[in-house]
Amino acid sequence: MSIDWVNFTPWSSLGGGALIGLAASLFVLVNGRIAGISGLIGSVMQLSSEGWKEKALFLLGLLLAPLLWGAFTVLPEIAISAEWPTLIIAGLLVGVGTRYGSGCTSGHGVCGISRLSARSITATMCFMFAGFATVYIIRHVVAA
Repeated sequence: MSIDWVNFTPWSSLGGGALIGLAASLFVLVNGRIAGISGLIGSVMQLSSEGWKEKALFLLGLLLAPLLWGAFTVLPEIAISAEWPTLIIAGLLVGVGTRYGSGCTSGHGVCGISRLSARSITATMCFMFAGFATVYIIRHVVAA
């Protein structure tokens, strides 16, 4: 294995992870709720839900942060090599999975594991395994 030293960015990755942790911590301290993105999006779609404005502002911050960062630095080019039907199916599967698993990577992986939630640890292990298996099958079985 070799490391791509040109694109290896441990300090910005560490800073980004710290900011995610800080945002999730502040969200739970201020709102008393977990910053699981799929749950927040579901709540924002119900306009009568409690704390709707705060949740919408949090999600807006997630969308605006890369744009703000891009004002100060050059963002990497985004290249998606999948076709639209594949992206739509993948999005639907992720949506079904987050409902079935009662949360997403941010809720279980970031917030749940940091609270040592057995349910979140199990859920994170399951979706990580599913991701590993999918990549293996797509790259080594289907592409073979």
